[in-house]
Amino acid sequence: MNIYLLQVANGVGIGMLYFLLAVGLSIVFGLLRFVNFSHGAFFLLGAYFSFQLGEMGLNFWWSLLVAPLAVGAFAWLIEKFVLRHIYALPHHFHILFTVGLALVLQEAVISYWGPLGNNISPPDSLQGVVMMGNFVFPKYRLFVIAFTAVMALLLWWVLEGTRLGAIVRAGSESTEMVSLLGLNINRIFSLVFALGALTAGLAGALAAPIRGVEPFMGIEALGIAFVVVVIGGLGSFFGALAGGILVGIVQSLMSTIWSEGAHLMIYIAMAAVMLLRPNGLFGRAS
Repeated sequence: MNIYLLQVANGVGIGMLYFLLAVGLSIVFGLLRFVNFSHGAFFLLGAYFSFQLGEMGLNFWWSLLVAPLAVGAFAWLIEKFVLRHIYALPHHFHILFTVGLALVLQEAVISYWGPLGNNISPPDSLQGVVMMGNFVFPKYRLFVIAFTAVMALLLWWVLEGTRLGAIVRAGSESTEMVSLLGLNINRIFSLVFALGALTAGLAGALAAPIRGVEPFMGIEALGIAFVVVVIGGLGSFFGALAGGILVGIVQSLMSTIWSEGAHLMIYIAMAAVMLLRPNGLFGRAS
C-alpha cells in the first residue's frame, strides 16, 4: 500500500506540472480560438533556460523566476510580430506555422546545448526526503505540489477576481464585444499568449530537476498538454486542473502496475472520457 500511496502522491505532483503546462494552452484557445502546436517548445525553453541560468551561477530560486519570465517575453514578441498576422487565416495555417516554430526552436536548442540531455540538481534545501511514519516522499516533489497549488490559486484569482480575468472571460465569449468597449484586443491577446507561454515555461523549469533536460522533451509535453486539455475540456481552467491530476495519477500508477503501458493508458483514459463526456469533464457543449 505504501508503494501505491507513493505513486498516487507522485502522480499528483506530476499532474500539477501537467496542469501548469496545459492551462496556458487551454486559456489561449479559449480566448484566441488558436491551437498552438508550439506550446511544448515553451516548456522546452523553460527547462533549458533554467539549466543555462544554473550553469551561469544563478541559484535555483532566481532561475525559477527568470526562466519563465524570459519564455513569456519571447512568446509576447512572437505573438506581437508574427502570430497576430495569421489569426484570420484558416486553421491549417496556424498548425503549419506553429509546428514549424516548434521544430525551429527544437533545432536551436540542439545547436546551442547539444543533442544529449543534462541533469539539474534541486537546491540543497529541497534535497533528501520527508518521513511521515512509514511513508517517505522526496522533498523536491513535495515542494512542487505545494508550489503549483499556490500557482493554481493565483491563476484562478487572476482569471476570476481581477479586471484582466473578466476581460479574458468576456473575450472568450465575444472578442467583438470587448473591442466595442474600447479595449485594445490585440494587447490583451499578446498578454494572454505570453501568460500561457510563461506557465508552460514555469512547468519546464520545475520539471527539470525531476527529469533533467533534453531537446525532445517539448514533443512529449505537447502531446500530454493536448490530452489534458481534451480530458478537462477546451478553455476550462478547472478542466485543465482535473485533467492534469488525472493524467498524472494514471501515468504514475501504471508505471508500477504495467510500466510498458504507462503512456498508453493516458490515451485510453482520454478515450474513455471522450466516450462518456465528449466535451471533456468541464467543457461546455457547443
